[in-house]
Amino acid sequence: MNYLGITLTANSTGEEIEPIAKAIHKIVGLPVTMRTLNRRGVRIEKGKVLDYNYSGPILEKALEMNATVRSIPKTGKYTGIPVVVTTIKNEDGYGIAAIGVVDVVGTIDLGTAFGDYPNIVNQVSDILKSRIMVP
Repeated sequence: MNYLGITLTANSTGEEIEPIAKAIHKIVGLPVTMRTLNRRGVRIEKGKVLDYNYSGPILEKALEMNATVRSIPKTGKYTGIPVVVTTIKNEDGYGIAAIGVVDVVGTIDLGTAFGDYPNIVNQVSDILKSRIMVP
């Protein structure tokens, strides 16, 4: 079998970056968007590519700032939904692509969700402590 590698550049197309975005989508099970610096990219939801010519305001903002951005877009496909977007940097530290997901933590009011369950935090903490082995 002949395996081809994946090359990511600032000019990669939606079709070229699809495997990366799909892998992230499969891991998190959430909508994923991705674009490169100079080209629009992909939007994936429920295992399907919905758009190969996608961009969004937070993808663009992350690329402009070359940083991770947590925000609620005022325009675009995810208007009013918290998202988190980060850049993929080249060896010189420049953002050549941005990838984003719906920010499920940002969509939950943790105080409301767990306000009546103060023991949940203690239970999770106890479980995590039990998994840590002291040398």
